[in-house]
Amino acid sequence: MNILIADDDSTSRIVLSATLKKLGHEVTVANNGAEALAVFADVNVPILISDMVMPGLDGLELCRRVRALNRQRYTYIILLTSVGGKHGFLVGMKAGADDFINKPFDEDQLAARLGVAERILNLQSQVKQLSGMLPICSHCKKVRDDQNYWQQVETYIAKRTDTTFTHSYCPDCVKTLLQEVQAIADTKSSLAI
Repeated sequence: MNILIADDDSTSRIVLSATLKKLGHEVTVANNGAEALAVFADVNVPILISDMVMPGLDGLELCRRVRALNRQRYTYIILLTSVGGKHGFLVGMKAGADDFINKPFDEDQLAARLGVAERILNLQSQVKQLSGMLPICSHCKKVRDDQNYWQQVETYIAKRTDTTFTHSYCPDCVKTLLQEVQAIADTKSSLAI
């Protein structure tokens, strides 16, 4: 996954970048918040890890600006901070951060939090896919997936969510079916005469 990191401290950037690459991620590095925002404008960034305290555009303001862009694809934001306590956490969450990691970071904890970020981004992607426009046949009501395969809507949704289906008839369909059965019975009666 492509991760953008923003940190004004060169040593922190190098260590974080090396750790993320070791964990199997692609890394884009920004020296400060303004540079990170410029990169963000041009590149799809699923995860942003930013130092909370930087000169100029700090991590909090970077969070606010990223959230204000209201992009179609969500970016999971983790703030790196040496600022402890409840106040820093609450201010960061209010600015739009999804998570925090204390400096100096622990590699295992970082890996675990990135796993959470990936799960959330995958779930968000699934929700968007299900809420988007879905090609559906006007006659049989099958839907077309991304591989141009037509399948029952129940199958399509069940494969992508935890939804299960039970089948029954709505009152309108029961009425229509009864009318059709009655019409067939009337036709058979008239043919028997």
